[in-house]
Amino acid sequence: MKEKRQRLTELADTYAKEDICIAFSGGIDSSLLLCLAAECAAKYGTKVHAVTFDTVLHPRCDVEIAKRVAEETGAIHHIIEVNELDNPEILDNPKNRCYLCKKALFGHLLDYARENGISCVLEGTNHDDLSSYRPGLQAIRELGIQSPLAQAGLTKEEIRQWAEEMGISVARRPSTPCLATRLPYGARIEAGVLRQIEKGEAYLRNKGYANVRIRVHGTIARIEIDREDFLRFMGEARETAEHIKQLGFSYVTLDLEGFRSGSMDE
Repeated sequence: MKEKRQRLTELADTYAKEDICIAFSGGIDSSLLLCLAAECAAKYGTKVHAVTFDTVLHPRCDVEIAKRVAEETGAIHHIIEVNELDNPEILDNPKNRCYLCKKALFGHLLDYARENGISCVLEGTNHDDLSSYRPGLQAIRELGIQSPLAQAGLTKEEIRQWAEEMGISVARRPSTPCLATRLPYGARIEAGVLRQIEKGEAYLRNKGYANVRIRVHGTIARIEIDREDFLRFMGEARETAEHIKQLGFSYVTLDLEGFRSGSMDE
């Protein structure tokens, strides 16, 4: 762990000798990267640009959280609005959707970097991401964007631990991946369904469930939560089912395997 931290600190210090641009979601990975980069940049008098994408496929709460964390670090925060559904290739949620999205989003990021005379662009992929199905990583590599957390070998839990020690406000924030991951590959992506998912997950998080996914199969909402929360959930099942149905679903189910990231890839 000590060696990994030293490696990331060295990378951040090297990059921060010039102005840098970071793809910044407001999640724990990019927040740790941003904080370290800002600390290093302060030594050299360089600038750190934190760029957040305000998109159709991501929960709207991400932008407000990103604004707050960027302000805490003192970075220059810029928001780029993108509607991924303008791309007809993405509409039917193909298996390479993540590649198509990342290629488009990070293309906008590189445009911003060039406009500001920045040649160093970073993003927050961690070591754990390298072992799961993430076609977006191919786009990142093709575009020449650096992934310092993965380069240093830091896992998600190691990042959380370090972020907590640094007092980063989102250190224990659950991940909020692209909402299209809640739909089966080949299912039509519709903005209305995405908003239903977003509202349903926000409702469950407000009830105290940390890890939440609502996977959609036609008119069925399949809820994933941590298995240790099952007993409490069943005590609230009727109320929860009624609320989720009001969002537009006909059937509400609880996945007995519990929460697991990337279950649509199984």
